Amino acid sequence: MQTLHISHGRDTAEADRLVVGLAQLAPVWLNRAATLSKVEAAIEQAAAEGCQLVTFGEALVPGYPFWIERTDGARFNDDRQKRHYARYLDQGVVIERGDLDGVSALARQHQIAVYLGVMERAPDRGGHSLYCSLVYIDATGTIRSVHRKLHPTYEERLAWAQGDGHGLIVHDLGPFRVGGLNCYENWLPMARAALYVQGESLHVSVWPGGLHNTQDLPAFIAKESRSYVIACSGLMRAQDFPPETPDLDLILSDGADVISNGGSTIVAPDGSFLIEPVLDKEALIVAEIDAAIVRGERQNLDQAGHYARPDVLRLKVDRRRQGQAEFKD
Repeated sequence: MQTLHISHGRDTAEADRLVVGLAQLAPVWLNRAATLSKVEAAIEQAAAEGCQLVTFGEALVPGYPFWIERTDGARFNDDRQKRHYARYLDQGVVIERGDLDGVSALARQHQIAVYLGVMERAPDRGGHSLYCSLVYIDATGTIRSVHRKLHPTYEERLAWAQGDGHGLIVHDLGPFRVGGLNCYENWLPMARAALYVQGESLHVSVWPGGLHNTQDLPAFIAKESRSYVIACSGLMRAQDFPPETPDLDLILSDGADVISNGGSTIVAPDGSFLIEPVLDKEALIVAEIDAAIVRGERQNLDQAGHYARPDVLRLKVDRRRQGQAEFKD
């Protein structure tokens, strides 16, 4: 996997530096174990490059449900859709089972934090629904938050369940406070605000892949928040579908070699691109960023501080994990 390097800031004090990595990967589609092997190799590569944080795309493990829009996915009570969903469910990530133990072990070994997008098969919700979850693992290998996407987008609603606010948490990482959101929930102003008010200064947005998602919004979020913004995308090419994939001929019937073209990028707190979106290839983007630049940009706009009006506008956030029942024994 190609490595691309960028550095931001001049005469950066050591205490203000953070090295981040964006791993733009294709999954081994709907193969949890094989995709996790690719993730683990990318963590090793990022650690060798000195990264203190490495990020991955939305739903990377075991992959985005690309079959839906390509196989008449909205047909109700359809045997084909049931077969695809059952396979997707089988390959979902069960955190409680230890599916991410290998990732956690590498984070601990290399003292590197990880943001990883997974399809979570959640035992606390019965184990038969999937949640698009963004998992944060710190440099001790401890899972610190699991953010289930608040609302699936468009065809995703045919395969994913609604999440909750439990993972709307920021984490201290060197001189930064880092938080993250999945894909289109980055468009939700109140979701962004829930992170801003906690002092977020490095925002991680994760995407299944596509320049249309990352060419505008990350720059806007950076200007709005005066934070660094990572947009880390997945990638999906025809070659990334295993040959045994059910309905493969139908899924690839349009003849496209690239289904989802990546677009990973990182944006500075003034909205300028540190690196233009990377397209059509797997890559590790490595950037050294400078917390002093955030402090300077907050001089004229600080969403949670001098530019806030809590006497007029206040946000209420419910961070309880949703559940259907409360048992008292």
